[in-house]
Amino acid sequence: MEGDYMTDKQFRTIFEMFDMILDGCKDLDEAKEKVHKLIKGQSSEKTVDQTEKEVNR
Repeated sequence: MEGDYMTDKQFRTIFEMFDMILDGCKDLDEAKEKVHKLIKGQSSEKTVDQTEKEVNR
């Protein structure tokens, strides 16, 4: 069942990504929009680079 747990590094990386998203946002709505775009991008199997470029527009 090892695959069901995140390592400390994975957990920290996720929070670092959220920190970068929130840092560039003017308000909560903008942050939510960026997170939703990331989720939608991941569910459509885009690469991380493609999704990041879309979010940073």
